[in-house]
Amino acid sequence: MSRLIVNADDFGLTAGINRAIAELHRERAITSATLMARAAATAEAVRTARATTTLGVGCHIVLLDGVPVLPPAEIPTLVDRKTGQFRTTISAFLLRLFSGRIRTAEIEAEAAAQIACLQNQGLSLTHIDTHKHTHMFPAVLRPVLRAARAAGIRALRNPFEPAWALRASVGASWARLAEVMVLRRLEPACRQIIAEAGFATTDGTIAVAGTGVLNAATLRSLLKQLPAGTWELVTHPGYSDADLAKVRTRLRASRDIEREALRTLTEFPGIELISFADLRPGTGAGI
Repeated sequence: MSRLIVNADDFGLTAGINRAIAELHRERAITSATLMARAAATAEAVRTARATTTLGVGCHIVLLDGVPVLPPAEIPTLVDRKTGQFRTTISAFLLRLFSGRIRTAEIEAEAAAQIACLQNQGLSLTHIDTHKHTHMFPAVLRPVLRAARAAGIRALRNPFEPAWALRASVGASWARLAEVMVLRRLEPACRQIIAEAGFATTDGTIAVAGTGVLNAATLRSLLKQLPAGTWELVTHPGYSDADLAKVRTRLRASRDIEREALRTLTEFPGIELISFADLRPGTGAGI
């Protein structure tokens, strides 16, 4: 049997993204969303999540290109001293991470603060993931898992896309496909860390390479080839409106396209749609 978690990232980024997630969940096209603890429309997203108990809600942990929950003085290696915000690019973040200039204790503290920020507003979080999939790197994964465990969370995204899904990702650029393929080399180490920590995850995440080009044709191609197992479909639906225009993101027009593409899920009644709440550590779901 094929089980699929349909997760929408960036819940709370803009009101238009919140609206799209709520609409698609009502249409049974989204089962899960990960919420940003400190974004322009976080307060509205929290209200929506509290009122929509059937939607699985996780914490979308942000360590770059965003605003921290903790005061900058408490996480000096994570933030730009001039702005007090996280560094804006993945390359700048990784350069500091790999050179040892980011303290893992600060990653754990900020991740814990973001999780607590949402839990303290009455949300029962089902899982965690990270903005830009930074937890695929062990130096980020370990402290993030410690923060999640302390908060009672025991599930997270497997950020690696399987080879069959890469082949099915029609429309993805060769550069993006190559990038995702190279990063898959980190998967064995990450799986071991996740298993040793006793967390539940999936067999893999699909549409990572298709981020920004996930239209109906690409989604159909992926779902037609979905094998038995438990998988996550990562999505970024929304409305391309004035609020989104103010956000620094490469995903603008594509959010409208993904919103419409997700409605094709009704064409695949044989796929069981679940959320991260249905995963249990040690049950064999992807570990």
